[in-house]
Amino acid sequence: MTTVTDTLLELKGVGKRFGGLAALSDVSLHIRRGEIYGLIGPNGAGKTTLFNVVTGLYQLDEGSFTFAGQAYARCKPNVLAEAGIARTFQNIRLFANMTALENVMVGRHVRTRSGIWGALSRNAATRAEERAIVQRARELLSYVGIDRPHQTLAKHLSYGEQRRLEIARALATEPQLLALDEPAAGMNATETESLKGLMQTIRASGVTVLLIEHDVKLIMGLCDRVAVLDYGQKIAEGIPDEVRTDPAVIAAYLGGGEE
Repeated sequence: MTTVTDTLLELKGVGKRFGGLAALSDVSLHIRRGEIYGLIGPNGAGKTTLFNVVTGLYQLDEGSFTFAGQAYARCKPNVLAEAGIARTFQNIRLFANMTALENVMVGRHVRTRSGIWGALSRNAATRAEERAIVQRARELLSYVGIDRPHQTLAKHLSYGEQRRLEIARALATEPQLLALDEPAAGMNATETESLKGLMQTIRASGVTVLLIEHDVKLIMGLCDRVAVLDYGQKIAEGIPDEVRTDPAVIAAYLGGGEE
């Protein structure tokens, strides 16, 4: 049974509408600290909408949203990033003409303290903080397995490296929860297996992972628990073995086409 102390993220009765369309309806779930939690479902099931609610891009219309014991019903993305939620996107959103190092350094913005006066005065504390930011960015690039020179422009990295760079930038915010939106999309089998190892390493470091992924095999072989959405409603939740044999899940995928 989940207790208050081991629940990191909890959604209760969450609803989100766009005009007359209910993209999410009465969705409740909880994510425990230190687990990898998967979110799957046929196309159009509401997975990305739920991600956008959790990360502040969308505001929920009904229900409640609690993170680390605090309510965040209507907050902007920067507030949730400061609270400890970081994300990547289904479509890569890097600064293409900035270096790999600079992209990761941008992620440190929510944890910096110098501000505009420090930038103008260039005092000792500001210079020390800048050195620490560069050092941490270098460490994260190595951590996610990018071996290219750190001054390589993001647009010159391979597709798989760009995916990893997004993860490094998200980790630079020092998240408690890392939300990954289809990180294995477009990857071959070798790249996917390597990414799986990275996510396990991230979890072992104490960061909780929330994962949307079309690769159901990856989800079932990686996640501690899985929730399934269909037409904006949660139709199943549990450990992978329970979910894969759930009649409602089987019907949803047979009816909507397997991802």
